[in-house]
Amino acid sequence: MLISQDQVRDPYSVYYDWFSKEDLKRLRLKSTEAEAFFRKIGITFNVYGQDEADERLIPFDIVPRIISSREWARLERGIDQRVRAINAFLHDIYHRQEILRAGRIPAELIAKNEAFLPEMIGVNPPGGVYSHIAGVDLVRTGEDDFFVLEDNVRTPSGVSYMLENRETMLQMFPELFTRMKVRPVSAYPRLLRRSLSNCAPENSPNRKPVVAVLTPGIHNSAYFEHAFLADQMGAELVESNDLSVVDGRIAMRTTQGFQPVDVIYRRVDDAYLDPLNFNPESLLGVPGIMDVYRAGNITLANAPGTGIADDKALYSYMPDIIEFYTGEQAILKNVPTWRCSEEDSLAYVLEHLSELVVKEVHGSGGYGMLVGPAANKKELSDFEAKLRAKPANYIAQPTLALSTVPILAKSGLAPRHVDLRPFVLVSPNSIDITPGGLTRVALKQGSLVVNSSQGGGTKDTWVLGD
Repeated sequence: MLISQDQVRDPYSVYYDWFSKEDLKRLRLKSTEAEAFFRKIGITFNVYGQDEADERLIPFDIVPRIISSREWARLERGIDQRVRAINAFLHDIYHRQEILRAGRIPAELIAKNEAFLPEMIGVNPPGGVYSHIAGVDLVRTGEDDFFVLEDNVRTPSGVSYMLENRETMLQMFPELFTRMKVRPVSAYPRLLRRSLSNCAPENSPNRKPVVAVLTPGIHNSAYFEHAFLADQMGAELVESNDLSVVDGRIAMRTTQGFQPVDVIYRRVDDAYLDPLNFNPESLLGVPGIMDVYRAGNITLANAPGTGIADDKALYSYMPDIIEFYTGEQAILKNVPTWRCSEEDSLAYVLEHLSELVVKEVHGSGGYGMLVGPAANKKELSDFEAKLRAKPANYIAQPTLALSTVPILAKSGLAPRHVDLRPFVLVSPNSIDITPGGLTRVALKQGSLVVNSSQGGGTKDTWVLGD
């Protein structure tokens, strides 16, 4: 927000004028109101593997993160480029594998990757889209320096918080939205429905595409979001026992019998999607759904096997992937990354462990990672043992000087580190990037970990209009 103690950055100028005249007691009361609102409508997430109450309220900070139209225009170009390249890469590795033939990526990185699904080789998803919904995690280190921290194209979550954060801010501070041109995000559910419908199989028996959201059930950490999105876009929320294979199609049970479904927005991981093709013990999937999919009679969003593009070892090759498929240099830079599977890189990481952030290749949610500068000797020693035992499971990155944005602390405004997850919808003829996204904030002073499962919170993200 501030360049110096008495100089405000342009995007925040109107907000800062308003904030300076506000009573802190009133704003703290608004924070309490926001918490009550989230609690009332049940915006929660679950934390696995902990003894205390596993359902929690996600902390929400009422000071928005504000991005200028110029900054957003550049981010949009970079995100669009990246998502197109990822889709082209996924099609390639499940077909001709030209990028492997060209030697731009080591073949073993694909062949030995648990996220690579041989069952998808030669399969053409309806509309040619693999990653229908994507989330690209961005961090900022300077005025014009944005980096992509990771790609989320398997089952990106958090969009419900983006929508509810905005709804809460509109209710609590309507006067701010009359003073500032904040681009809306409310069209996301409608665009999601349209984007999914545009990917329906061409041979659908339905006059209008039927869309369903497949959830693992109420105990899943993101169940609130599954129910919320189904409700918002007018789709059915289904579990595995609601679906069956009927006449070569997936159909859902209704009070009037089985109805064919065209598009399933699945929030069930690949391994549990089809007990006949993957994990035979899965109770979360639909037996035979992969056979229907391979026959082109159902659209699965996102496509099975897209998770390989989330792989953090593959992430380090994204600049090469973008150049290979677009012929352009990456607009958004990658964070420098050491692949611990490589001997020289592992030696460097072990020597500088206390300075680096080390992550599991298939990790998410902030679990299984080490923030070297914040770790004690025992944590460093334990992690070194893990690294030596299975080096290919990890990558390492420098500890970036992440930008901060203000939160409303007890004493007033206080800086905290943030990242940003914009959400992208891909259909055969368009890519829609919602103006904003989910800003996750590390509420603990000095912390770099923004994940809600690790004590982080969220903010509303305002992209200003021209």
